[in-house]
Amino acid sequence: MLYLGITKNKKELDLIDIASEWNDSQPIYRQLRDFIVTLILDGSLSEGDALPSVRRLAAEFRVNPLTVLKSYQLLVGEGVVESRRGRGMFVIPGARNLLLASERERFSQEEWPRVVDTLHRLGLRAEELLQGEPQESGSKPTEPPSSDGHR
Repeated sequence: MLYLGITKNKKELDLIDIASEWNDSQPIYRQLRDFIVTLILDGSLSEGDALPSVRRLAAEFRVNPLTVLKSYQLLVGEGVVESRRGRGMFVIPGARNLLLASERERFSQEEWPRVVDTLHRLGLRAEELLQGEPQESGSKPTEPPSSDGHR
């Protein structure tokens, strides 16, 4: 998994590589694409902002520039970023909403079924997890406190 800290400084992203361990189950260009998507979804990259240059990102993550370029091309193909000749890649208007819709769909189709299987396998209920206090099997769940602090 790739963990990064990101700070926004004068419309320029400062990327801090905390632990660059690439996930072997997914190509690096796809992980870079997911990283950029995360930046857009969490607001670190806003609509109209420039993406880090291919060379800068390649140097930062110690990968081939063609790998970064391939991830950027995926984003162009998804209609999330655009290339401005001689100026770089930019997040297009509406990109965040487009990504929210597509990432929600991907989560519900790919990841949620695995989560549900794991819940069933472990004997957990989603309600227990949402309360933040897993219950032991067979015990009655406690009622959440009322707004006046009494049960």
